Amino acid sequence: MPSPLPPRAVFAMDPVHLPLLFPPALMARLRKACDLDPALVVRDFADPVSAAALSEAEVLITGWGCPHLDADALAAAPRLRAVLHAAGSVRSLVGEALWQRGITVSSAVTANALPVAEYTLAMILLAGKDAFTHRERFRATHTYPTQALTAPTGNVGRRIGVIGASRVGRRLLELLRPFDFTVLLHDPYVSPAEAAELGAELLSLEDLLRHSDIVSLHAPDIPETYRMLDGDRLALIRDGGVLINTSRGALIDPEALTDELVSGRLHAVLDVTEPEPLPAGSPLYHLPNVFLTPHIAGSLGNELERLGRIVVEELERVVAGMPLGHEVRWADLGRVA
Repeated sequence: MPSPLPPRAVFAMDPVHLPLLFPPALMARLRKACDLDPALVVRDFADPVSAAALSEAEVLITGWGCPHLDADALAAAPRLRAVLHAAGSVRSLVGEALWQRGITVSSAVTANALPVAEYTLAMILLAGKDAFTHRERFRATHTYPTQALTAPTGNVGRRIGVIGASRVGRRLLELLRPFDFTVLLHDPYVSPAEAAELGAELLSLEDLLRHSDIVSLHAPDIPETYRMLDGDRLALIRDGGVLINTSRGALIDPEALTDELVSGRLHAVLDVTEPEPLPAGSPLYHLPNVFLTPHIAGSLGNELERLGRIVVEELERVVAGMPLGHEVRWADLGRVA
């Protein structure tokens, strides 16, 4: 019997990402697994050319810049059976209409978690050395710090509080294992025994904040976590403590955080903020105790290839009739990113 025809696949994303997501070797592997026009990248589901492609699509390969897959978009894709997302969260991409259709969804969120965890580890180590403060002092005085100034500095026995055993949080916990840290964890879905297996002590959120030198935020952006670090909880962090946020700005009350940072009581490493980006007049751009980066912790540059590789592997599983390795389920979206 002749082999079945490969599934028709269509890209839906900002085309600027394609070369890094699918460099030549990966693109060749992708085209071997499916019927795909690499020059056709959908940005608008209502566009006539896009609509014609969607009417035949069995697999949609999505990424940053893909429009929301609402009921109208799905109606234009009657043959669609799988959405393979070459990025992290699918929360803003898919809705109830997709799940009602029984369409399978996969995400490269696991691959995207790795650089976020690596960035966080780097910031924890630098914060433990008080590198940002010493850099500012060195720029201003051109002198080396005295022993009195460096006495509180170092990474031996630092208490690291991780909020959220998400994919990023769990990967960070793995990366923290070789270091001489005491690791604390807060996650309402994790038991004390599981936390111990992850190398951490499970605490309430309030106790974690009270007992941590460095707090790193890895909870999902869901209604239950909105402003989870409000003024009262930020006040629990010890004087001179460091707050790292690579999750979402909405998890922290921005006014309360600004007050704490302007006062100089806390230090912060912020890869995400609310709003994002901050307005030009925000004091956080100029505070010596704040290290701001422009949402770079996630996959950038050559790290995007890892996301593309997951999509190719998932497509090969679809073709082979195998279960997906990174399937996203509707029931999980209430507590994951």
